[in-house]
Amino acid sequence: MPAHADVAIRVRTALADYLKRDVKTIKLSDALQKDLGLDSMATIELVYQIEDAFELQIPDQDLAKLITVANVTAYIEEKVAPARPVAAKPLSARPKPKKKG
Repeated sequence: MPAHADVAIRVRTALADYLKRDVKTIKLSDALQKDLGLDSMATIELVYQIEDAFELQIPDQDLAKLITVANVTAYIEEKVAPARPVAAKPLSARPKPKKKG
């Protein structure tokens, strides 16, 4: 299962638990306030649950980005994704040592 699917399921499950709804009724395209009916206080409570579930901190200034279930999923993926290693240059791209003499 791709990491995206795992994060999406965990986010949808957290929402379903919070809203006391079947997880199947929550879609990635659902807006937290408009479609799911979360007010600002409920959104903050949900953020606390997500922070606990994913062991991360969501700064207050980032809350405005979290409009849909898909936004929340993408945000979390970005925060929990392993750091990408810096790719080493291939040997052919490295300067050749100068010969002495």
